[in-house]
Amino acid sequence: MKLNELKPAAGSTKTAKRKGRGHATGNGKTAGRGRDGQNSRSGGGVRIGFEGGQMPLYRRIPKRGFTNHRFKKNYAEVSLEALNKFRSGSIVDETKMLEAGIIKKTLDGIVILGNGELKKKLTVKAARFTKSAAQKIEAAGGKVEVV
Repeated sequence: MKLNELKPAAGSTKTAKRKGRGHATGNGKTAGRGRDGQNSRSGGGVRIGFEGGQMPLYRRIPKRGFTNHRFKKNYAEVSLEALNKFRSGSIVDETKMLEAGIIKKTLDGIVILGNGELKKKLTVKAARFTKSAAQKIEAAGGKVEVV
């Protein structure tokens, strides 16, 4: 079998309907849009959520509560295990993590999570540390610095 001999399974593909290509096709003249009305015209139709002038559902339902979505901080998460990439005694900060490919973006800062074990003595600078991460870094002989 060669690449030029490959074909889809029988019945798995259908030819597209060519609308507006003559009345013999069954989709000529009005091209399946009907005779008159808003939807028969180009650019016709109503916007999403429009209910013919009736108050739309999204406006009828009460809006309640507070959302912190606009103000919430997004942190780039780094597990302790990933920090074993660095040499013992080195200072690890945002730029070093970006260069090493541990994080792609700094976002609103970096948070160090306590996943895994740290085997090297490092000075880690980040916006936040979990309690377990801070304990494990100090247990390995390193330092924790909140930036």
